[in-house]
Amino acid sequence: MSNADDRPAAGVPRRPTMKDVAALAGVSLKTVSRVVNDEPLVSEDASMKVHTAVLQLGFHPDERAGNLRRAGRKTDTIGLVVSSVANPFAASVNRAIENAATTRGVALFASSMDDDPEREQPAVDALLRRRVDGLILTTVRKSQGYLLAEQSYGTPFVFVDREPIGIEADAVVSDHATGAATATRHLIERGHRRIAYLGDRSDIQSARERHRGFARELGNAGISSLDGPVMVDIHDDAVAEETTMNLLSANNRPTAIFSSQNLITVGVLRALRRLGLQHSIALVGFDDIPMADLLEPGITVVAQHPESIGALAADRLFARLDGDTQPPRTFIVPTTLIPRGSGEIAPQEPPAGR
Repeated sequence: MSNADDRPAAGVPRRPTMKDVAALAGVSLKTVSRVVNDEPLVSEDASMKVHTAVLQLGFHPDERAGNLRRAGRKTDTIGLVVSSVANPFAASVNRAIENAATTRGVALFASSMDDDPEREQPAVDALLRRRVDGLILTTVRKSQGYLLAEQSYGTPFVFVDREPIGIEADAVVSDHATGAATATRHLIERGHRRIAYLGDRSDIQSARERHRGFARELGNAGISSLDGPVMVDIHDDAVAEETTMNLLSANNRPTAIFSSQNLITVGVLRALRRLGLQHSIALVGFDDIPMADLLEPGITVVAQHPESIGALAADRLFARLDGDTQPPRTFIVPTTLIPRGSGEIAPQEPPAGR
């Protein structure tokens, strides 16, 4: 006879068990146990049948089964998957969510996928095996439809920085396109027409939105996209530095740069200082960077508000856990232009011969 605490709430499908996997795969329960626990002595054919059944059922081995006997099967834990721990934005989001969780006496399990699509689902699965009560995610795969089965069991999801595809769930994002347009307009209003765009990987949703805002603002000002180079698929400061060095060493170099990601901004700054052009080439970065106000000139940025984004994401997740059944929404957090000097440099033509 099953314990009453093991039964799902009314209207919520029962989670698949190893018995369900065994029945679908046509193998014994022991075989399923050996496969999911990576034990030997299982034929390739049986193993394939079990893995196929696991995928079809959306089964996750329960690593905390002994601790799930209290009412509601709650574990008082939530999961967080961030884009990259190397990015200060992700670190600030993490801190805000952890603060909110701690206030409620809830533990946070966090994982980073380094914006690698191949690492996204394994990172999520690892957290779901711990039976976290809900998940906050920054995703990079083309679709998050693989979460539909888990969502049907009542697990809530909130997406941060990038909206989900293939599943309907709450999302908290910056106004990427408008922020990028604001940065571009700021440079145009100071007389720049040759504005270089340095962007993150084009398979990342937020990066595409920022490029869209940049291109839209150029069009609004009647400036051809051919007037300034567009460099994309830059994902770290080292590549950004090398790209900027090459860009500024070429003929007809741009008079301004819009760097659309904080690590890219760091690489651009290094290149500008190596070339002694930090007072000659205007720069506006998307997202703030540490000590940007202490440099000379200070770095003009369109700042996101990761603390607010993380706090709102946590608020939405806990609201869902507390029974909020409103239709999913996307919450857009405005950005803020912070002029500090680098974005206010007037256009300067390069010396003859450059």
